[in-house]
Amino acid sequence: MQFGCAIAVIGLIAGVAGAATTLLLHAIEHLTFHYSFGTLLSGIEGSNPVRRAVGPLLGGALAGWGWWALRRRQDRPPLTGTADAGLQVLLVGSGASLGREGAPRQLAAAWGDIGVSRLALTAADRRILLACAAGAGLGAVYSVPLGGALFATRILLRTWHPRALGTALITSSIAVMVAAPVTHLEHPLSWPDSRLSYLFVFLALALAPVATAVGLVFDRMMHGAPRLTLRSWMVIPGIAAAGLLTGVCSIWLPELPGNGRSILQVSMGSGLTLTSAALILLLKPLLTMLFLRAGAAGGLLTPALATGAAAGSLAALALNHWAGTQLHVAAVSLSCAAGLLAITQRSPLFAALFVWELARPPLWLLLVFAVGAYAAYGLAALRRRHQKEAGREITAAA
Repeated sequence: MQFGCAIAVIGLIAGVAGAATTLLLHAIEHLTFHYSFGTLLSGIEGSNPVRRAVGPLLGGALAGWGWWALRRRQDRPPLTGTADAGLQVLLVGSGASLGREGAPRQLAAAWGDIGVSRLALTAADRRILLACAAGAGLGAVYSVPLGGALFATRILLRTWHPRALGTALITSSIAVMVAAPVTHLEHPLSWPDSRLSYLFVFLALALAPVATAVGLVFDRMMHGAPRLTLRSWMVIPGIAAAGLLTGVCSIWLPELPGNGRSILQVSMGSGLTLTSAALILLLKPLLTMLFLRAGAAGGLLTPALATGAAAGSLAALALNHWAGTQLHVAAVSLSCAAGLLAITQRSPLFAALFVWELARPPLWLLLVFAVGAYAAYGLAALRRRHQKEAGREITAAA
């Protein structure tokens, strides 16, 4: 009985966390780029070059100062966690190349822990509930209940246990409905109405090496270098400088600021050129890495998806241009995005379902995304195993 009450509480809290971070994010975006209606991309395109450059700079400086001040005193963890999540939203809303999903996950887990603290729960049940709170927070902001549930069970808990899976599905569904008055259950991407051949499954398999190569490089860039400690005052100019560079780049590529939704939208609409796709493929992971190394905190789901979409768009546009093919750019982009996400999150099933839920294309394309995700994940696993074996051989020879 108490576990059932805890499930309802976690779902409600995660929904509130998702709605609150969504409202705050939109407010900061509108304030930074001075627009009233439309998407972030339309707001950036309508702003002048000075605002594009200065907005991310100021947002980065404020977020860096906030993190530096927080790390100097950590005497109240719940308050600190809430403030930390707010700073993540501030940074992403002002144009930082980081994911927005970290803040609602963090808030949902922190508030959920407080919400169920007086209930008689076992340690195992509490662990399940906190993981489900984080997954439900993710599901609430993107309106992806299945993706949120899989994130909790396959990435955070690494289990298929019925108790965990059922809890994740219920909490994520409740959270999505609670946040609906704010998100309006709108999906971040709009699938273009066009026909596709079922032979596209084989194309997804053929393009898996592209997603694998880009995914391994992206993963190494994000995790292969030390970050500035948030106790150092250098995080303030460091994050501000990353923001300024992002803002300057956005003068020519307005899709770059933000979590990556703008890139996904343009790639879905086949609006990228060969040049812009190549530049975004280079700059998006580079800018994300710079923010992380400067000491910023944020998610990596959507930056990874955007990078994969840029790689897929580049491959499709190049083949259409030089080989005379007529590849569906949106489908190729999302297939590569699923493959890259499978590598960075170590879960091809989550990657395929999350990408499908974001765009809601025809149901059979879930198979295409799954083929691309599992093929890329398998190639990456073989690559990592080969590297480990080579390392053992070198160690044995030494």
